[in-house]
Amino acid sequence: MEPWQGRNFSHSSFVFLGFPELSMHLRLLWLPFSVSYGCVLLENFLLVYVIKNLESLHSPMYLLISALCLVDVLVVTAIVPRMLVGFLVEPDEISLAGCLLQMFVAHFLSSLESTLLLAMALDRYVAICRPLRYSDIINSSMMVKLCVFALLRSGSIMLTLVALAGSLSFCHSNVILHCYCDHMALVSLACGDTQRSNAMGLAVIGCFVGMDISLIFFSYVKILQAVLRTPDGDRWKAFHTCGTHLMVMMCFYLVGSVTFLSHNLHIPIPTTANTFMGLAYILLPATVNPIIYGVRTKEIRNGFYKVFKIKANDIVALKVSSIKVSPIIVKESL
Repeated sequence: MEPWQGRNFSHSSFVFLGFPELSMHLRLLWLPFSVSYGCVLLENFLLVYVIKNLESLHSPMYLLISALCLVDVLVVTAIVPRMLVGFLVEPDEISLAGCLLQMFVAHFLSSLESTLLLAMALDRYVAICRPLRYSDIINSSMMVKLCVFALLRSGSIMLTLVALAGSLSFCHSNVILHCYCDHMALVSLACGDTQRSNAMGLAVIGCFVGMDISLIFFSYVKILQAVLRTPDGDRWKAFHTCGTHLMVMMCFYLVGSVTFLSHNLHIPIPTTANTFMGLAYILLPATVNPIIYGVRTKEIRNGFYKVFKIKANDIVALKVSSIKVSPIIVKESL
């Protein structure tokens, strides 16, 4: 009898195999993913630094952008550094407890990002469609309520998701066909009844994709309706900005939904392609968001120039003040 046929047997450690076709060349993947991770850190921390150092950017919209940057950095850091080590050290093993912890952190932060995108869309809706009531609706009290709602919603749902996955027995293969501990990639290895875990996975998609994207789409429809009543020049600028935001959001939700549902719906996606999509779901928003919401925003772009001009002037002043002028001794002839 095979060991996994025993009822009391369950794997306590797992091996990641996200790129089976490239298993002999994993070291080649280290450089591009390292560069991507470095870009994520540089872009997001730079944007947070600018917003933090300019008091004129301490409004709800820019604080939400800062929060989005920090969440992007955290979710990428929860996955990529360990994955990079796995490219160099084989086999890439992880304990069940470590896998569940990584699963919770990654999915919890991704759900927070969804809530932040929703909050940013609603912020723009109020600013454009209800400008006279903006300060009454979007205030410090509202921001605190949003934070509490986001933490409670994401925390409770993801804890339930991970608890259901942790209660399963894993007596088939211990090879996770992914580069990190994705929920359904782990659940697919279980040998018992996984209906509750599958149903919870679908509930997560319905809650965060179905509800959030519907409200985001509604907000942008209302924004575009208001924009149609503005002058042509402002209209084109608003269309361009809203269109870019929607495209980035659609990519985030679409790729995330496909990777999350591929196991539930038995979608025949090659392992390597599914892994790349799962990593794109994490890395692409973290790389693009600082550009879309930062550099392309006039106020933040001007903030970059202002902050670094001030820093450059400070450096020049420091160098000038540190120059020691030697005294000139003039000898007079008697």
